[in-house]
Amino acid sequence: MTTHDARPARQARHEVIDDATCREATVGLEFVGRRWTGAIMLAIGRGASRFGEIQAAVDGLSARLLTARLRELEEHGVVEREVIPTTPVSVRYRLTPRGRDLLGAIQPLVAYHLRWEA
Repeated sequence: MTTHDARPARQARHEVIDDATCREATVGLEFVGRRWTGAIMLAIGRGASRFGEIQAAVDGLSARLLTARLRELEEHGVVEREVIPTTPVSVRYRLTPRGRDLLGAIQPLVAYHLRWEA
């Protein structure tokens, strides 16, 4: 098969995505594409679990924005917040199964960036 023969097959696969599916996918893509969201998920996926660890892992992220993004991630069921009753109270974050699944979708984007943009 020549390269020319393979091209229409690739295009045909993209055509099966109808308008409604595209609109639904856009919501998910915009969620993941919000500033800092992917970086926060990558940091948690690499093992950062405390607020300060996550903030240190994401260069340039303010505490205010980190708090807002962690709340959004928690609301979407992607991140789980665990309060540890110590003095002072300790809080840890971890990816839920849904979050680990989403991280699996983000990692190829990182690989793409490293391959083509770095």
